[in-house]
Amino acid sequence: MSNKKPYGSKWQAERLVFLRANPLCVMCKAMGRLEPATVVDHIVPHRMKDAKTAEEMKKAQHLFWSRKNWQGLCKPHHDSTKQRMEKTGKIIGCSVDGLPLDPESHWNR
Repeated sequence: MSNKKPYGSKWQAERLVFLRANPLCVMCKAMGRLEPATVVDHIVPHRMKDAKTAEEMKKAQHLFWSRKNWQGLCKPHHDSTKQRMEKTGKIIGCSVDGLPLDPESHWNR
């Protein structure tokens, strides 16, 4: 719907501000590890490229710019774990005590 690229200079500036305020990977932290976050991930994917109507674009832009929808991740978690989670719908990883992070796991029932 729009040829505008969302990851321009405005995004880069906002990304840096967010990472300074949220310097640790949330997935590593949940597993008891302290690793720097290098990627600002959209918790709920914005799907801006797939927007076909003005309403879909408005929703995608809201998801894109809403800081409540951002989390800091390390590159490995963003590029691998998060992608698998989006495809399968399951939370991947274990807590410090070895229990799965996915609340739907049979271990958490």
